Amino acid sequence: MENILEIRNLNVYYGVIHAIKDVSFTVRQGEIVTLIGANGAGKTTTLQTITGLIPPRSGEIIYQGKSINKVPGHKLVSHGMAHVPEGRRVFADLTVYQNLMLGAFTRNDKAAIEEDLEMVYTRFPRLKERVSQPAGTLSGGEQQMLAMGRALMSKPSMMLMDEPSMGLSPIYVNEIFDIIRKINEDGVTILLVEQNANKALNIANRAYVLETGRIVLEGDAKDLLTDPQVKAAYLSE
Repeated sequence: MENILEIRNLNVYYGVIHAIKDVSFTVRQGEIVTLIGANGAGKTTTLQTITGLIPPRSGEIIYQGKSINKVPGHKLVSHGMAHVPEGRRVFADLTVYQNLMLGAFTRNDKAAIEEDLEMVYTRFPRLKERVSQPAGTLSGGEQQMLAMGRALMSKPSMMLMDEPSMGLSPIYVNEIFDIIRKINEDGVTILLVEQNANKALNIANRAYVLETGRIVLEGDAKDLLTDPQVKAAYLSE
């Protein structure tokens, strides 16, 4: 499998704070790769740097064989990269339908957009039931589904998901992880940042552990699930 994403020696600063320190990792086509770590470890910063929201001080971000260091975030969507941000970030005053159509803003293939809309409704039946409702009236779990559906409307090759289970009830958490697995089975590569390390490692192929801006451990997700260090730090009940 080819690498769809390669991060080489990434360094990111917030003012004088060195937030990401020489981080390197790869994501192969078709994989689910997860970044796990405590709050403040640098997981969200890493995603935001990849998607052009934060400029790196040094290092290289290679996507589909080309450097995207200088590509602005909004342009990455048309390159097949979709970002499902932490906290959902749906447009609260717009309807479910309008939010979904915003996901397709880089496309002009009307018939295919309609097809994809039906695909999203099939995958998220609750969104179809609430199609005319303002997004702000949805529950947290439904807003997370809307954020994922909106990303799917851009027809991505790769989705970067930031804390999709945050603040959700256990029932929704299970449902969201099932959906992530199905999206991946349909051919979308996924880079997942998630505090629920147990759930993330159970669906991922490979994982990287971030601590204070550095990768301290990497390997097959199944191996990390049984790693004593990981169990002690992230999997204790």
